[in-house]
Amino acid sequence: MIAEDKYFMAHYSIKDLEKLSGIKAHTLRIWEKRYNLVEPKRTSTNIRYYDDDALRKVLNIALLNRNGLKISHIAELDESEISCKVTDLAIEHPDIANQVDNLVSAMVEFDEKKFDLILNNSTVLRGFEETVLHLIYPFFEKVGVLWQTGVINPAQEHFISNLIRQKLIVAIDKLDDNMGEDTRRFIMFLPEGELHEISLLFFYFLAKKRGFNVLYLGQSVPFKDLSAVIKVRKCDFLLTSFSSTFNGLDISEYIRNMADTFPELRLFFSSFDYENMKHSFPKNTTRIKNAFHFTEILSNI
Repeated sequence: MIAEDKYFMAHYSIKDLEKLSGIKAHTLRIWEKRYNLVEPKRTSTNIRYYDDDALRKVLNIALLNRNGLKISHIAELDESEISCKVTDLAIEHPDIANQVDNLVSAMVEFDEKKFDLILNNSTVLRGFEETVLHLIYPFFEKVGVLWQTGVINPAQEHFISNLIRQKLIVAIDKLDDNMGEDTRRFIMFLPEGELHEISLLFFYFLAKKRGFNVLYLGQSVPFKDLSAVIKVRKCDFLLTSFSSTFNGLDISEYIRNMADTFPELRLFFSSFDYENMKHSFPKNTTRIKNAFHFTEILSNI
């Protein structure tokens, strides 16, 4: 993504639009010339770029086009008509692919109302757990890739993360808390320097819903503090998550240290960058591949 100006108006390249919308750059250029659907701007050094308004329009056009509306017809609509059709599509055709695309659009537009509409419709249709597994989780995996590659900016990622975080916390609070002291317990936490807790909250919800006791420590927990907590509150399982490698943490070393320090516990971890890790891990550790894998784990422990 091209650098942002002092007012935080993002500058997107045509390749950024391709990654976000799924429409090939070549096709977008044809649409520009033939239908004048979006018009690029230029920097002071004559570099073509697209602003937030252009991105929002492309996302909406792509969504309508993938759902059968001809591009020649879309070109005849004004922006308010396009927006209305996209909203209608979210209500009338709530399939996962459409909803993920609509969530991306809500994120880019900072549109909380659209976000709530999509999530509420999905929850009514599927229930909250299925919405988490089949909509929120795939959406957030896409957001993670877009964020890592610099296509979306931190403000967009923080906006949508906080909305999803609020939904998860409300859903967790609604779950039954009547658990005895003999109920098996997870301690869930993020290592020091880790702040992205959405995946961890997913796992918290799934474990608590299945009757496990969860002591949730949240973000950026120093290792020495973790040890102190375990001395006071005994547990059966430790679970942590690594969202990035930007904090300088050696994930492999951290996991081995955790296994050596707590050999009597079963340890679970998830990592965005796991596929690039070539190390073997201690026998008492299990890598969580995704939320679906975690539901299988919970059924077998």
